[in-house]
Amino acid sequence: MDANILVINPGSTSTKIAVYKNRQEVLLLNVKHQKEDLEQFERIAHQFEFRKNKIKEILIKAGIDINTLNIVVGRGGLLKPMKGGAYKVNDNLIRDIQNPMGEHESNLGGVIAYEFAKEIGGDTFAMIVDPTCVDEMDEIARVSGMPEVPRRSLLHALNQKAIARRYAKEMKTNYEDINVIVAHMGGGISVGAHRKGKVVDVNNGLNGDGPMSPERSGGVPIGQLVDMCFSGQYSKEDIKKKIKGQGGLYAYLGTSDAIEVEAKIKEGDKYAEMIYMAIAYQVAKEIGGLSTVLKGEVDGILITGGLAYGTMLTDDIAERVKHLGPVKSYPGEGEMEALAMNAYMVFSGEIDLKDYE
Repeated sequence: MDANILVINPGSTSTKIAVYKNRQEVLLLNVKHQKEDLEQFERIAHQFEFRKNKIKEILIKAGIDINTLNIVVGRGGLLKPMKGGAYKVNDNLIRDIQNPMGEHESNLGGVIAYEFAKEIGGDTFAMIVDPTCVDEMDEIARVSGMPEVPRRSLLHALNQKAIARRYAKEMKTNYEDINVIVAHMGGGISVGAHRKGKVVDVNNGLNGDGPMSPERSGGVPIGQLVDMCFSGQYSKEDIKKKIKGQGGLYAYLGTSDAIEVEAKIKEGDKYAEMIYMAIAYQVAKEIGGLSTVLKGEVDGILITGGLAYGTMLTDDIAERVKHLGPVKSYPGEGEMEALAMNAYMVFSGEIDLKDYE
């Protein structure tokens, strides 16, 4: 029996959808949403019906009969801390998605998948895979220096784990048998130490920890930040925007578009070059630190995400960390394929479908 899989990946201004038959991609589309359409909703969570109907319209136009679907897999959201893997969307998961740890478009993935599966009925089920809240950190890695502020695991778990598994397969071994450091570089940057199939340490790439990114500040000098917070010049929302949304490249260069920045560099803008290369510098520092977590036993250093298309960054990172282990670049997000492949592995019995409690 074939597995007919619908993949749903909500983004800030669009929803990516794909249909797979077993491991073969049948359809891949990016459903764009007008800003004014989304602004009518007070919360991101309230967008789910609107986005679900748009997906349904597109599938009908593409000639896809939703009643033939066996699995609907959505991108996971900001749920409670959980181990990595594939989870069936049940009432408990829906409850937690509706009361998430933070507002994010990814929270919609599980809800929309669940509604589709419920509408189709029969044996069709909904699932999510490796959400951003995957937490497999060593206890010692949670210690921050302030008991009131423990370090938290929030990362690009879906792509990080998919790339680590891909690399393991290329090395003719298993993800659970190797140690790798994975740097996901996109709008946010998360760098994780994967030890024998678990992400045992990682920076919180969502809320301003680790390297700076195109739009996030990363870790900044904490004393100076405290002074800013109490200077009277900035509101709480101003500071939050400086940490996420208006930090990093945007703060220095007025743009978060890496292509635009690289164009400036080619035109001879030395300041833009220095700021841009600071991303590579900081990512390399993060990788170096995580190599100590793995006690120097590093089987691979893997660079992925949208910024990995820029060889200026990846070449510089590789030059700085090549003494720690082999370096390989996997440009792009790879999220749609990762979701589909995990759904197929559940269908074929290669991996277990976990219950969310």
